Amino acid sequence: MENLYCQGCGAKIQSTDKDQPGYTPPSSLNKEDVLCQRCFRLKHYNEIQDVSITDDDFLKMVSQIREKKGLVVHVIDIFDVNGSLISSLPRIVGDNPVLLVGNKMDLLPNSVNKRKLTQWLRSQAKAVGIKVKDVCLISSTKGQGMEELTEQIESFRDEKNVYIVGTTNVGKSTFINRLIKQSTGFSEVITTSYFPGTTLGFIEIPLDETSSLIDTPGIVNKQQIAHYISSADLKLITPNKEIKPRTYQLNEGQTLYFGGLARLDFVKGPRQSFVCYFSNQLPIHRTKLEKADELYENHIGELLSPPNKESLQKLPKLTVNNFKVTQDKQDIVFPGLGWVSIMGDGATVAAHSPEGVAVSIRNSFN
Repeated sequence: MENLYCQGCGAKIQSTDKDQPGYTPPSSLNKEDVLCQRCFRLKHYNEIQDVSITDDDFLKMVSQIREKKGLVVHVIDIFDVNGSLISSLPRIVGDNPVLLVGNKMDLLPNSVNKRKLTQWLRSQAKAVGIKVKDVCLISSTKGQGMEELTEQIESFRDEKNVYIVGTTNVGKSTFINRLIKQSTGFSEVITTSYFPGTTLGFIEIPLDETSSLIDTPGIVNKQQIAHYISSADLKLITPNKEIKPRTYQLNEGQTLYFGGLARLDFVKGPRQSFVCYFSNQLPIHRTKLEKADELYENHIGELLSPPNKESLQKLPKLTVNNFKVTQDKQDIVFPGLGWVSIMGDGATVAAHSPEGVAVSIRNSFN
């Protein structure tokens, strides 16, 4: 069969992988004008659906951004900053200004200090060489912060194009649909401005006569735990409502298991509070450190769940990192899962996480 290309985005038509550009159900291949599923939903339902591509493909695709003038809006997941911050962004955007957008604010407890969170996100971006004009905190599902963000975009874009970039699983498609409605006031804008001659998964939505909002496919980042677990487990570990902190008073020599996906050992230090910020649906088990390995070997996938059987087939082995808490209120961060605030200082802890998903320490936001 000859190669077919989507009439909307130009992606090569394929019927094997729903998450890749150009996917079309086999039943649609015989139509006169073939659209990929993403463009079909865009045209008929005004929905932008994210597709995923590799980092290398993304770099090739968006090399045009550094050659043009525009504002780059980088959407990240507040619960997975390590996995969703694109470290290669400086190579992609050149000298173009970057607005950093932290999504899923509605899931954070009210006790979180927004100013401290904003400062930390700015420092994380700076650490990988991303110079940001500003940091905005939003919830694309609830619409929180969207009005302020729209004003910031208008202020920084200087009547030029706006490029939306992000990894998979950050809520980018929900974000851009909300942004389009916020920016234009119309929910039908995608349909009326359809077929702008985009290529390889880019979608352009006109903002005015000379500039557009340009959506780019989501990058696959293998540091995200989402790539190592089943879709059912992903639903369990992804918060869908405001997180309720769970507090444990621990003595040294005790361990907390977060399902069976990660664990934190209290190796040494005075009795103190460990406050856990994870999806309300994720079970937390306390045990003695001396029994922790045995518990894992005998009960992974059962008492210690998630992971379920499907996840166990692809989940990397747990690796350990040691941390010394040197001041009051520091967080041990498990990317894509959540974090534990240790309320006192002088604690030595060991954090276990799937290989490739790096645990880190930061000053607490509370």
